[in-house]
Amino acid sequence: MLLLLLGCAQAAASAPPLALTPIKLTPIQVAPQVYYFQGQAGMASVQNKGFMSNAGFVVTRDGVVVFDALATPVLGEAMLKAIAGVTAQPVRRVVVSHYHADHFYGLQAFKLQGAEIWAHGAGKATLMSEFTQTRLAERRASLAPWVDGATRLLAADRWLEFGADKQLKFELGGTRFTLLDVGGAHSPEDLMLYVEDAQVLFAGDLFFTGRIPFVGEADSKAWLQALARFPAAPKVVIPGHGPASSKPQADLALTTSYLLYLREQMGRAVADMQTFDEAYQQVDWSRFEQYPAFKEANRINAYGTYLLLERESLGK
Repeated sequence: MLLLLLGCAQAAASAPPLALTPIKLTPIQVAPQVYYFQGQAGMASVQNKGFMSNAGFVVTRDGVVVFDALATPVLGEAMLKAIAGVTAQPVRRVVVSHYHADHFYGLQAFKLQGAEIWAHGAGKATLMSEFTQTRLAERRASLAPWVDGATRLLAADRWLEFGADKQLKFELGGTRFTLLDVGGAHSPEDLMLYVEDAQVLFAGDLFFTGRIPFVGEADSKAWLQALARFPAAPKVVIPGHGPASSKPQADLALTTSYLLYLREQMGRAVADMQTFDEAYQQVDWSRFEQYPAFKEANRINAYGTYLLLERESLGK
């Protein structure tokens, strides 16, 4: 990993400098108060300027609540400009769905404007982890100049703790919100935000529309349990990646069926004591291979699930 990072850094250093051209984001309205920004399909790259995930905001009469901050400080600044084009209300609060690079590197732009950052308490360990620091070094190379030496990883101003019901309700400017603790699924610190009056759910990376989810080392069993705790009937679900869904239950079926299939196929391989490579080649992936991100994510997802089910089989 170190050699890879050094190689990326050397390549970035030898490449000609790229101008930080302005980025304009266009908010998509899904309800009277609720908007989101839809990133491009695929993985983060210099070509898409890191804009490959979603974020959103809710306008209240006393300020704006933002959900996620995208993948670079420049994108965070572009979000603020786009929000200012919709409302004169300041951004009061930013809720971080989880501490993966494509969802929080834009925080420093919001912090400069005085916004308060909220995140799940388990995110504190993720933020300080070797993985998060290594990812920053990698992004400073692979996403230069959009991520650079001035990019800082910001902690929450308020680390949230949840009770047995795994919910935290709050109100701002007459708008009612519910934060849902679904930690331990896609990441240890997953949060979803439900805008009650608008019946819009910001689902983070627990919900994908029109593409294969990135599972990696996530706990797919906990993920499936979290999906079962969706609010009863949101009119719209905004995923971490992909277009907003106005048919949440139908679109939920893709993520659910994919996770179940991963567990079924890799569970069979573990039970039969097959090697991962042997098992992967034998699985019929045709149900999913036409979806975006299959090529980039499926083998990683399958391997992470294989290791997870090995641990489950040993009672770990």
